[in-house]
Amino acid sequence: MDLGWFGPDGALLVAVAIGFAFGFALERAGLGSARRLSGQFFLTNFAVFRVMFSAVVTALLGAFWLSRLGLLDLPRLYLPETFLAPQLAGGLIFGAGMVLAGLCPGTSCVAAATGRADGLFVMLGVLSGVLVAGLGFERLRAFQESTPRGALTLPVLLGIPEGVVVAGVVALALLAFRFLDRFERPS
Repeated sequence: MDLGWFGPDGALLVAVAIGFAFGFALERAGLGSARRLSGQFFLTNFAVFRVMFSAVVTALLGAFWLSRLGLLDLPRLYLPETFLAPQLAGGLIFGAGMVLAGLCPGTSCVAAATGRADGLFVMLGVLSGVLVAGLGFERLRAFQESTPRGALTLPVLLGIPEGVVVAGVVALALLAFRFLDRFERPS
């Protein structure tokens, strides 16, 4: 793997710095609070949606324009394959756990780092789930490798140019942010 200017040690330091910055940003946005995250599911607080969709749009625009300017070779970026059934099952399990706990793996780390016991317990649950899945991986292998669809992207799936997808996602984000203002209750 070519790590460019950074080399392996520099790339690790950059990854750690980005991780700390991401955790700090999540905490500053109030996303280390299970109560705040649960507001998403009760349709009273859309902070999670705003922060995460803003991050998606920022990354999408950054990748798109860096590619257009010749500064990023998009085909060299790793794109995981799509396996419909296992990813649907994983999404349902992840979603159920997030609704029950009020935290996701990232926000549970933020909550635990700020001394919240609920974050620590969610982290322990996530790590236990990873351990159980790892120990039972051979039994799950056939399911995990079922329903392969290759590496899918929205432009490929929809058959439309990347720029149109980027513009559509940005427009959708702006409309969603405007629309959600009508429903969100002050916290």
